[in-house]
Amino acid sequence: QVQLVESGGGLVQPGGSLRLSCVASGFTFSNYGMRWYRQAPGKERELVLGISSTGFSTTYANSVKGRFTISRDNAKSTLYLQMNNLKPEDTAVYLCNARYRRNSVLLDDYWGQGTQVTVSS
Repeated sequence: QVQLVESGGGLVQPGGSLRLSCVASGFTFSNYGMRWYRQAPGKERELVLGISSTGFSTTYANSVKGRFTISRDNAKSTLYLQMNNLKPEDTAVYLCNARYRRNSVLLDDYWGQGTQVTVSS
């Protein structure tokens, strides 16, 4: 029933831009904090940005500061990642994650399948 479906990945040249989307269903999207992770081949999964249920955003990866922006549209149950000035080092599978926490206890933790972003000349 619960689904997170990412889209918008693809091949882009260095300096280019992409906008990723994650469409959620099966739960009350507006009550969940959302995060974007990425994982490159041979590397550990990295937390990139997060946004709270109230729209407060946090950048966790220093390498993307000033280039990536996370946002959400609760009416559409959709999470976005705007990526500008892309670099080859940004190449990875990007995954969205939904979390529900109550009284410091994590109750729900959902993941999408990921979308591939490749930055290359």
